[in-house]
Amino acid sequence: MRLSNIWQLFLAETDSVSVRTKIMGIVLGTILLLGVGMTWEVRENMVDTLSRQLEKRGISIARDVSARATDLILTNNSYALYELLRDTVENNEDVRYVIVLDQNGNVLVNTLGQAVPQDLIAANTAAPQDRYKLEILDTEEGLIRDIAVPVFEGRAGVVRVGMSDAGMRRSVTSATERLLAATALASLLGIIAAFLLTSILTKPVRELVEASRAVAQGDLARKARIWARDEVGQLGEAFNSMTTALAISKRDIDEFNKQLVRRNEELSALWAELSEKEELRSQLLVKVMSAQEEERKRIARELHDETSQSLTSLIVGLKVLEQCDPAEVGAVAAELRAQASKTLDAVHDLALELRPSTLDDLGLVAALDRHVREYARRHDCEVDFQATGIEGVRLPSQTELAMYRIIQEALTNTAKYAEARTVSVTLERRASTVVAIVEDDGRGFDVKALLESRSTEGKLGLFGMQERAALIGGRLTIESEPGAGTTVFVEAPLELERSIA
Repeated sequence: MRLSNIWQLFLAETDSVSVRTKIMGIVLGTILLLGVGMTWEVRENMVDTLSRQLEKRGISIARDVSARATDLILTNNSYALYELLRDTVENNEDVRYVIVLDQNGNVLVNTLGQAVPQDLIAANTAAPQDRYKLEILDTEEGLIRDIAVPVFEGRAGVVRVGMSDAGMRRSVTSATERLLAATALASLLGIIAAFLLTSILTKPVRELVEASRAVAQGDLARKARIWARDEVGQLGEAFNSMTTALAISKRDIDEFNKQLVRRNEELSALWAELSEKEELRSQLLVKVMSAQEEERKRIARELHDETSQSLTSLIVGLKVLEQCDPAEVGAVAAELRAQASKTLDAVHDLALELRPSTLDDLGLVAALDRHVREYARRHDCEVDFQATGIEGVRLPSQTELAMYRIIQEALTNTAKYAEARTVSVTLERRASTVVAIVEDDGRGFDVKALLESRSTEGKLGLFGMQERAALIGGRLTIESEPGAGTTVFVEAPLELERSIA
């Protein structure tokens, strides 16, 4: 197949490939080709350089051992000779072995720890006139550079040093891996750069194609965006001039206006429906909360009128029994009377929690004062209550009830979560509004994170407070940070109902 045919086949295969893919492929191929070629060249140069350095270091070590071993061989000091060889191996990680042969080729000392194979002894022999002789041995451990150096011109024997290329191979492998990693990183950066470049270059073309398709489908108002004054920009200007020259009939404009009016009517109807639903939701919330409060009134009244009277009668009867019966029966009766008293207190507290009668009889300030004192006694903490400008007046019952329940819920949350030492409750009149502030020095919390979390734990009370404030036309604000305490602000319109006589 001729070269021209191969080129035509390549063009046919890549005809459907996008410009972005082609450019990125060219960039990636170029980087990989250069990176692999450079890695191969550096690897070969590094192998050649390290091999020469390894041979030079082996020759130097062999000569040093030969010079230092001369006296030891002549004095037949085998122990010192072995120590010399062992120190040489331990201090040079590339030295695989050191062997000392006498002038007849017999092994005097070696570091192999076993009998030296005859093949290894015969692999390298140095004549007395040689300064050194180098042989490269191919072993199971890799290439060993065996250097033989005569001792005392061969009259005292020969020193053989085997230099392993394992360390060199590790260095070459490590350098190769780093080069390949750099090539991979360069390829990634090149792909990213090519992607960004092609995005910039091809986006105007893609938008021009989309605009052409929109015009072909009848959208004559579609214009191509002009990104720059280059060739693509000039093409876009020509396209826009062409679409501007096409006239839009009055019938199409009237139909568009009719559709727009119809859409506006639909949106108005939808808005009215949403407003009606919101009004119904507000009314439903009012009815639900009113029903809750009526039920609390009923339960509180029943507990006070029936249960409390029954328990009081029980206490009186037990007291009579205590005075009339013997000592043992009296003790039991006294215990029963004490238990009944506790039950009565609990029922009384429950009645206050459900619907404090003070709120209906004396108003918001008196009810809050009593609740705060009871809260401080029950939770053993310091609570300060201040009312300013609101004494002696009554608010609408709905406002008093909402403010009382919001403050009650805020104090309940403080007791549950805040671990506060002091709490401050302030109720004051400000122009045309009444403001309640509940502040503690507890551990605080992240308000935004709590409200945006999917879990309902800890949120229901806050939502209930917000709903109560909204029902009386007020606004609830919570300020808190972890470790900085919590402040709850409630502001509602001030509508005085009557003064308390």
